[in-house]
Amino acid sequence: QVQLVESGGGLVQAGDSLTLSCAASGRTFRHMQWFRQAPGKEREFVAVVVWPDGNTYYADSVKGRFTISRDDAKNTVYLQMNNLNTEDTAAYYCAAGVVPKKVTAADYWGQGTQVTVSS
Repeated sequence: QVQLVESGGGLVQAGDSLTLSCAASGRTFRHMQWFRQAPGKEREFVAVVVWPDGNTYYADSVKGRFTISRDDAKNTVYLQMNNLNTEDTAAYYCAAGVVPKKVTAADYWGQGTQVTVSS
């Protein structure tokens, strides 16, 4: 059974940093992503890390502020978020895909973790 379990969300102030974690189990993946969905908006892609080469890609809105990384020994992916602003407020979802090269396609989803940034 595939499981993606997020943790690390919370309430922070603008300018603060926060790190999200996603622990994966049940199978191996070709890539793992973070998406987010703000109230009243569609879910949007945030970042992805690809196996086995470790390449990463980011949405323009977070480039330079967010960093996605992985710990293969722990089967965990992280999203380090720096210089947060109120527009980053959203539910953040960990996802994973198995189709090579389709790095924004997700086959499995976590339950989400809420990030709220106050001004």
